[in-house]
Parts: sequence; structure tokens; C-alpha cells
Amino acid sequence: MQQTIGLIGGMSWESTAIYYKEINEIVRQRRGGLASADILLRSVNFEDIVVLQKAEQWEQAATYLASIGRQLADAGAGCIVICTNTMHLVADTVAADIGVPLIHIIDVTGAALIAARVKQPLLLATRYTMEQPFYCDRLRQRFGLSPIIPDEDDRSRIHNVIFDELCCGAVSDQSRQAFVDIIARGRARGADAVILGCTEIGLLIGPEHTEVPVFDSTKLHARAAADFAEGKLSADAVLG
Repeated sequence: MQQTIGLIGGMSWESTAIYYKEINEIVRQRRGGLASADILLRSVNFEDIVVLQKAEQWEQAATYLASIGRQLADAGAGCIVICTNTMHLVADTVAADIGVPLIHIIDVTGAALIAARVKQPLLLATRYTMEQPFYCDRLRQRFGLSPIIPDEDDRSRIHNVIFDELCCGAVSDQSRQAFVDIIARGRARGADAVILGCTEIGLLIGPEHTEVPVFDSTKLHARAAADFAEGKLSADAVLG
């Protein structure tokens, strides 16, 4: 019997659709036939979240996401998945208040990097994720990694592509080339892998676009959710 997965999505819905598809494909591949995942999805209005991000109202955002997490748990979810990297800035606070395990995207990604013997991954993400300490510090402290962050101009380009294009469903060859060039600059600084640390970036680039290993946090997180539902997830990737 599968456990029910609780997804907090809509940040943006473009990537939440990937979570839904990936989780169900994994379950079908494993179980065969018409098998699919038992999922509860709450999709928020992303514009409301963006307003809180821009105002740096992280405590208010944490309270909001925690309330949704409790609603999903009360409805029968056995775990909670926040379908975005940036809002893991408040993941510890949310996890402490929802009463069921939260599957942490940084821990899932970090475990995959360690398994692949990566040392210095290049982090591509929103400005919040690249510049706030929560992401890189967790990779350093829990996994002994030395993440590399793009320079100021590249951070601005990445952030703008995410919010102005990918979150709106727009994918352009010009932006793809810009990301490939950013990765090349990261390699020149010693990066031995790339973290797609925003759940939309996989819409734009993948392993076929660079010679270094690519770790797509969205797909890793979705697989961890499917693993949890079947009792296969390591406790190291779960809070709460």
C-alpha cells in the first residue's frame, strides 16, 4: 500500500506539472499496468509568493506554507514536498509545524552529488537561492561540498530567465545558449557538475547541453517522493 504524497505546488505551476508527471511515471514503471501515485496537490497563486519573496517576508511565507502543509497532512498526506528550491529557505520552519515528514530538496540533491563523487558543483538558481546562505551552507555543512556560485551578471541573467521566461512557459534558444556559456565559465573556475537548483531550469537545459554531469533537483525530488511513498527513502533526506 502506497503512502499518500502531499505536494505544495504552483511555484511555478510549470515545474509542478513536471513533479506530477515524474512521480506518476516512476510509480508506473515500478508497478506496471495502470499503477499511479496517490497524490494530494495544493497549487498556490505564485504571484502571492513572489510578493512575499520580493519583500523578504520569509516568516510570513513560512506560516502560509506550513498552514498548507497541515491541511495536506490532515487530508491524509504521509509526507510533504515543497515543489520549489527557493522556498526551502523556510523548509525547517515548515517541517517543524506540519506533523508529517518533509522531503528536503537540498538533502536529496546533496545525496546524489555525494554518490557521484562530486566536489564543486555549480549552482544555477534564483537569486534568492544563489545569494541567501540556506542552500550553499547546507551543502557545505551536511555534505562537505564546495558549491560555486555564478558571478553577479550571470546571477542576474539566470534569475531573469527563470521569472520572465521559464515560469511563464517560454523557452528560447538564446537563453539556453546563455546558460551553456554560464556553465562553461563555471567549469573554468573548477566546477565538476551542475545543479539545476531551480525547478524550472530543466525546461531549458539538460545533460545533453554540457559535458559535466547535470543534477536536476526537480527530478531528484520527484523520485524521492516516489521512494517515500513506497517506503524506500533514506531518513537522511527527510525532515520532521
